[in-house]
Amino acid sequence: MSSDDRRLRELLERVRAGEHSIDEAMNELQARPIEAAAADLGFATVDHERARRCGFPEVVFCAGKQPDDAAVIAVEILGRADRVLLTRAEPAHAEAVQARRPDAVWHERARCITVTPATATEAAAVGEVALVCAGTADLPVAEEAAVTLAIAGNRVTRYNDVGVAGLHRLTACLDRIRGANVAVAVAGMEGALPSVLAGLVDFPVIAVPTSIGYGASFGGLTALLAMMNSCAAGVAVVNIDNGFGAGYLASLINRRQASSGSTS
Repeated sequence: MSSDDRRLRELLERVRAGEHSIDEAMNELQARPIEAAAADLGFATVDHERARRCGFPEVVFCAGKQPDDAAVIAVEILGRADRVLLTRAEPAHAEAVQARRPDAVWHERARCITVTPATATEAAAVGEVALVCAGTADLPVAEEAAVTLAIAGNRVTRYNDVGVAGLHRLTACLDRIRGANVAVAVAGMEGALPSVLAGLVDFPVIAVPTSIGYGASFGGLTALLAMMNSCAAGVAVVNIDNGFGAGYLASLINRRQASSGSTS
């Protein structure tokens, strides 16, 4: 029995004996040191308190990790959480995770692996996030955002291939986009989409520059700087190709809006 388990048992015994009220026990549990809920795997330290602090379990970034190590971390997280997300995964990571958790899903285009509870259905999703993608080449980054949003319990509506080179494609779906609480706008090349969109809606736009483009796009740097210099207000920018970061931030905004009963 771990020291955490012993402390929890002692606390429960005190509650049963009438030495502690339920409220006192809850306060003690919430005040326990954060490090007490960390699991040391030798090659990684899993933060089991992440969901309580931030609303979502620790996410596993697979790039640079051995497939078996990523799988062990995922299984450890699932020992205390009902879901797990692994990003920037390769097929070998998916195979290693699925060998231990056959219910794991490999999202090839998004390069993500997910394990979700049975209750995490589309019908149970809350709010609405508009995922607006400039071009088909940007879809892998957009899908990373979509998978992140979905596993966090958000309703996602996709608007694909609506870049500013054909502005009519964006304006044709603008009425539907305006029904969302927040938008994620994914674009490469010159990165104009988020600025245009933010000038047309009354909610936050999270801009994701992608590394798609010809030589002068400098691997997404041109799009990143264009988005950071947007003349439209209400644009927040994440790093190049960071679909996960955009999806996570959009989830925080959308779920807070949904829980308050507000709409955009």
